This record gives sequence, C-alpha cells and structure tokens, in this order.
Amino acid sequence: QVQLVESGGGLVQAGGSLRLSCAASGIIFRVNAMGWYRQAPGKQRELVARITSGGTTNYADSVKGRFTIARDNAKNTVYLQMNSLKPEDTGVYYCNADDVQSISRIFNLWGLGTQVTVSS
Repeated sequence: QVQLVESGGGLVQAGGSLRLSCAASGIIFRVNAMGWYRQAPGKQRELVARITSGGTTNYADSVKGRFTIARDNAKNTVYLQMNSLKPEDTGVYYCNADDVQSISRIFNLWGLGTQVTVSS
C-alpha cells in the first residue's frame, strides 16, 4: 500500500522557520509531481508549492521568496522549507503526489496533513 507521511509541523512565532517533510512509502517505481497544499480554518485548500520529477517548481504568490520546495527522488521524499513565517501561513499542510507508479498507478494521492501554527 502506497502512502504519503508528513512530518515537521508545529507551533512557531512569526518570523520563524519550519521544515516539512513528506515521504512516500510502499512499492514505488516513480513519483511524478509532488506538492504541498494548505487549508486554513474556513478556507479552501490551496496550492503552496509544487515540484516535478525533473525539478521544475512553482509557488503561490503569497509564499514566493519565503518558502522553498525540494525533493529527493531516490527517497521519494519532498521537503518544504518555510522561512519568515507569518500568522496567515497557519493551517494544515497536506502533501500530494499527482501520479504514483506502483504495482498499480495511483493518481492524486494525499497525506493526512500536518498542522502549522504561526503565532503573532
């Protein structure tokens, strides 16, 4: 069974940093694009950052210059380094893999999420 497991969330003061990790586990031959999404209370889930298997990245405008996404293809792991955090970055952060080639092909796989809380 393939799953995504996030870690690294927590409580931090404004201006601080956190690093999120998301590892895909199970029998995996290839993972295409991976990304981080977040959902604040009462709001829709939104894309934070995304990275293709080739390393092409894209970011939400609100995090450009503060967050950096990276991945280790050998470990099927994606990271999100978050610097200069703001209270509006608070939310549950979800890892996503859009196309996982396992024994079967899995589309739009989600992790369970990790809470990030930024205090003012």
